[in-house]
Amino acid sequence: MPHFPTDSPDSVRSLPARRSVLGAMAATAAAPTLLGLSSPASAASAAPVAQPRALPGGGDLGPNVIVFDPSTSGIQAKLDEVFRQQESAQFGTGRYALLFKPGTYNGLNAQLGFYTSIAGLGLSPDDTAINGDVTVDAGWFNGNATQNFWRSAENLALTPVSGTNRWAVAQAAPFRRMHVRGGLNLAPTGYGWASGGYIADSRIDGSVGPYSQQQWYTRDSSVGGWANAVWNMVFSGVQGAPAQSFPNPPYTTLDTTPVSREKPFLYLNGSEYRVFLPERRANARGTTWGSGTPRGTSLPLTQFYVAKPGVTAATLNAALTQGLHLLLTPGIYHLDQPIQVNRAGTVVLGLGYATLIPDNGVTALRTADVDGVRLAGFLIDAGPVNSSTLLEVGPTGASANHSANPTTVQDVFIRIGGAGAGKATTSMVINSRHTIIDHTWVWRADHGTGVGWETNRADYGIRVNGDDVLATGLFVEHFNKYDVQWYGQRGRTIFFQNEKAYDAPNQAAIQNGSVKGYAAYKVADSVTTHEGWGLGSYCYYNVDPTIVQHNGFAAPNTPGVKFHDLLVVSLGGQGQYEHVVNETGAPTSGTSTVPSTVVSYP
Repeated sequence: MPHFPTDSPDSVRSLPARRSVLGAMAATAAAPTLLGLSSPASAASAAPVAQPRALPGGGDLGPNVIVFDPSTSGIQAKLDEVFRQQESAQFGTGRYALLFKPGTYNGLNAQLGFYTSIAGLGLSPDDTAINGDVTVDAGWFNGNATQNFWRSAENLALTPVSGTNRWAVAQAAPFRRMHVRGGLNLAPTGYGWASGGYIADSRIDGSVGPYSQQQWYTRDSSVGGWANAVWNMVFSGVQGAPAQSFPNPPYTTLDTTPVSREKPFLYLNGSEYRVFLPERRANARGTTWGSGTPRGTSLPLTQFYVAKPGVTAATLNAALTQGLHLLLTPGIYHLDQPIQVNRAGTVVLGLGYATLIPDNGVTALRTADVDGVRLAGFLIDAGPVNSSTLLEVGPTGASANHSANPTTVQDVFIRIGGAGAGKATTSMVINSRHTIIDHTWVWRADHGTGVGWETNRADYGIRVNGDDVLATGLFVEHFNKYDVQWYGQRGRTIFFQNEKAYDAPNQAAIQNGSVKGYAAYKVADSVTTHEGWGLGSYCYYNVDPTIVQHNGFAAPNTPGVKFHDLLVVSLGGQGQYEHVVNETGAPTSGTSTVPSTVVSYP
């Protein structure tokens, strides 16, 4: 495998390494929130008067949610204990949420391993202040951060001990609603290798140093500066973002995000747990909390069925039928039937990477074509029997207008293989109009157990059938055929990161009729309006390096279908691209791992 030295910030600026190249593979919320008012959807959640609930709302959060307050003794020891267990448990079964009540905490260094989430329990990040660090590094992997998946930090204010907090992550590791009173380093110690990542609704007072990070998406935030770029750095609605300059340096900068609605979050109102539901914003820029309490509504935990691992899908569906929302506490949930969300405004919120495993080929979760469903914070892990789909937003043919109150899919991650053999024909299907996919990693595993061209067969990553769908932070990798297929009209994607499947045995295995390979991102020929910004596809055909991929992106050649700032990369010359989009863009060549770019198409 090629080796790319990176012992200084200067050398990192041209770093082309990738993990397998390395051989490692409504009104201000204060009043409604404190008075216990909630959205119209929640008002409809009460059970019929004459029918008592069979299942209770609320309750304790289970053994894998660890709650601290400033007077708790032994906080650092407990953080260290969880980290020791989770540091290298990439495909383990442990799941943890570390929650901090509002207040000030001194001298902490919360190191985060796999399937670990840390969050504050205030309405604003500044309500929960840590004089210390929340750290992700890569000591477990010899300085390589490209597999630092499945961990998160939310709703905290940090004053780093050294002035700079280290957050060296890869995919599925969101940094949301964070206030860093200093700088943020996105690379591991010694700069090493890194391939992430995602920031939203956060304020970094100092500068962000990506260093070895190959790509990154930052949304609706504020930064004091941005140090460098490797391949693809994308910003939308970010105060202090670098100016548009793709491809040299490769910054793609949109002044605002067309539509956004932040992820729901758990917080404390006195001693009562509630879930805050941020409101929808159009043409968003900057954080939701910078000028005080965020805007939105609030639901008491008593309106949620607090699920624990071992509960059946039938029980989860009974809770939904009763009008309860779902809070999935950390752990693994086996499903013998789909979770069916039929009620407008339903919230399904996971803590600590709660993981849904569909058994016997079922779909894990489906929604009806209704307004305002919020799906957030959980992982779907395909089972050994092939599922035709794993997540369906809206039924086939969904056509209702949800522009005023869309469904959001946020930090919902999908995995096929890695923790064991898994199969799914299509991972995620979006049928409902106006859906917002805000940060997902849909991954057919390239390492771990149960991995092979047919062993974890998964032909398609995401299929978008609904019109007016927006994706902000789309990571989709390694599918046997198309990674993304887009059939809906007026779709938009801001940031896309992709790798084609490494393990294709030969050219014939990926042949798409007369076309060499399936594009990573395919817009259907029937689409007349579509737009994308900051999209990248990489190939690493290490089983047969002679494989040729015709292009990374395929779309109808029509004025209404537009792309901005595209790139394709051959990682170390293991396979090559002939073009970037359709017949446009220079071929990749050699082993230099230099992107081929297209600034504007058509």
